[in-house]
Amino acid sequence: MAKLKLGPLPDDNPAKLTLELSASLHRDLTAYGEILGRESGQPPVEPARLVAPMLERFIATDRGFAKARRDVG
Repeated sequence: MAKLKLGPLPDDNPAKLTLELSASLHRDLTAYGEILGRESGQPPVEPARLVAPMLERFIATDRGFAKARRDVG
């Protein structure tokens, strides 16, 4: 079984954001949601629900961003 970077998604109130994705990125998000659902014993996760946790994870693990943020504030 694959080890995904995202675990089960929390159920919280989202802020609405509109964006356009390439077809290939949408296909990848759809596949990721299917795998994540299968691994967690849940139905597939919709691509739109993956975007925020993926961005949060990306920002949380970006050392350059963390350093720049510390230097500014």
